[in-house]
Amino acid sequence: MKTIGLIGGTSWISTVDYYRAINELTNQRLGALHSAKLLLYSVDFEEYRPDKTTDWIAKGKAMGAIARRLQDAGADCLLLGANTMHMMADTVQRCIDIPLIHIVTETARAVSAQGMSKVALLGTRTTMEEPFFADKLREHGIEGLIPSPEDREFINGAIFTELNKGIFREETRKKFVSIIEKLAARGADAAILGCTEFPLLIKPEDSPVPLFDTAAIHARAAVDFALSGDRVLSERV
Repeated sequence: MKTIGLIGGTSWISTVDYYRAINELTNQRLGALHSAKLLLYSVDFEEYRPDKTTDWIAKGKAMGAIARRLQDAGADCLLLGANTMHMMADTVQRCIDIPLIHIVTETARAVSAQGMSKVALLGTRTTMEEPFFADKLREHGIEGLIPSPEDREFINGAIFTELNKGIFREETRKKFVSIIEKLAARGADAAILGCTEFPLLIKPEDSPVPLFDTAAIHARAAVDFALSGDRVLSERV
């Protein structure tokens, strides 16, 4: 079993789910009392929050230094435990010799595997408006539809005033569902939950279209990497 390096804390709410998912998947595949070999570095999110970050290169170098520490401690791969942090992915990858498992690449592969070519993209304002996410989707032949400016403002505000603090309100959930419905009316076949807190707010049964949980997809890809070469006892994943 290889060792997974995870940079979390962005936010800690979703990092808890990452840790749980990686260990549950590992145990499902290997059985007995197996759990993941994992190194976690949890940052102070206030120092990296995307709604206040202007110099992504500098932040990327700081994140790269953390990644290097995880590599030196024995990590065989690296995860950045948030979608928006992948604005820095290329900078971080240049700082390390181990592979960075990219959340957008893995999500695009999952969407393509379902034969879909047009999806709604929900996330922070940075994730929805900057090209790093949409461009990688496009590389896989997928068009990402983003909400209206007003809806993007609502989503971004909800992330930093509610979800990152562990606040999940019914009114917010209903608003998110209505935004997905509007994007579905524009032709979206599914919705990408491009913020790792979103699955804690919106469940598949809430949505008028299928949901792609980027955190779950990312965790699964990490376990696939970590267990490559290990005997799989169970295919219930």
